[in-house]
Order: sequence, then structure tokens, then C-alpha cells
Amino acid sequence: MTLPIQLDGPRRDPQTGGKPEQLVVFLHGLGADGNDLIGLAPVLAPLFPNAAFVSPDAPWPCDMAPMGRQWFSLQSREPRALFMGAEGARGPLDAFLAQELERAGLDDSRLALFGFSQGCMMALHTALRRPRPIAGVLGFSGHLIAPARLAAEIKSRPPVLLVHGDADEIVPFGAMRAAEQALREAGVAVEAHARPGLGHGIDQVGLELAARFLQRIFQEA
Repeated sequence: MTLPIQLDGPRRDPQTGGKPEQLVVFLHGLGADGNDLIGLAPVLAPLFPNAAFVSPDAPWPCDMAPMGRQWFSLQSREPRALFMGAEGARGPLDAFLAQELERAGLDDSRLALFGFSQGCMMALHTALRRPRPIAGVLGFSGHLIAPARLAAEIKSRPPVLLVHGDADEIVPFGAMRAAEQALREAGVAVEAHARPGLGHGIDQVGLELAARFLQRIFQEA
């Protein structure tokens, strides 16, 4: 009997020390782990003192590097392989989100997913297929997997922020525009921002955009 995959990773409780009022879940990129993005929590915490932050390690060891984790393999970039890989990680991630919401005593409307690179792919793929809409998705330097399947599979339409450097050497900048178009066609409210000269990363302007987006979606929830 195969035991279910259980995710975990570093976390930061609300700055106030009280009960969480919001939950921000960071999803890291290929070859990293939860420690890669949890460092953003102290940056955002002063603006969201009642928010809890958690950054789970992806379920599998990276098969393209001697260390780090992956949500799914990128050895094949064939569309079906990417879709099946994301589907394989969606179950463990959904279970983790349910566990964290229960831990915090919150419902989906108080949850934001903040994904970078492969984590952005997972954030979009998962959030749009959850039966209840979360507060929003923040996607940095990623792309939308299997856009042609979205119309048939979408279950909820949380607002989405996309940020991408136009000098990205890992995930082509055009992926953001393609994702923006597909999401809009599926009825999802999208805010998309190009970062001139930025490679594969998150800069200060991107963090400011993220903070404003989080403020808006948590106020509206």
C-alpha cells in the first residue's frame, strides 16, 4: 500500500501572535525548496501582520539537479507530459492547502497562492480547478499549463496577478502574454506586468505589485 504524499515546509506565524486572518502559501521553482521563498514572509509581514505564511517543499527530488525539489519533471516539455506532471502534484498540493486552512481556521476566501516559475505553473493549475475560489493567485515568471483544457476544467475564477521579466532566460516572456490571454478568455480577472530588463527572478517592483494585489484581494474577501 502506497502512503499518500504529505507536504510540509517552513512557516511563519502572524506577526501579531494572534489567530491568522489570511494565509499566503509560497510555491517554489524547480530545483529549490520551501526555504527559497519563505524569506519573502518578513518582507510582507509588516503589511499583513495577521497573515500566516507557509512555503511547502515540492513532493519530489529534482531529477535535473543534485539537490532541490520539483513539483514535476521538466525533462520532457511535451504538453501532455507537463499536464500529467502538474496533475500528479495537484492532489498533494490540494491536500496540503486543506490541511493548512484547517490549521488556521480559515476558508478558501482567505487563501492566496504565490508561485514562482514552476510554482507559478502549479499555483495557476491548482487554483483554477479548486471547487471554491481562493482570494487570488500571484504568478511570477511562469506559464499556464494546458490552456486549451481550461474552458472544460475550470471550476473557480480567482483574480490573478502575473509578473514576468522581459529578459527572462529560463521561461520566455511570451508565456505571460499567452497566459493572460487564455485566462481572460476563461473569464478570469488578470493583472499582468512586464518588468523591463529583468531576468528569471522577482525584483523590488514585483514585490510592491504583490503587496498591493494582496491588500486588494484580502480587503475584498
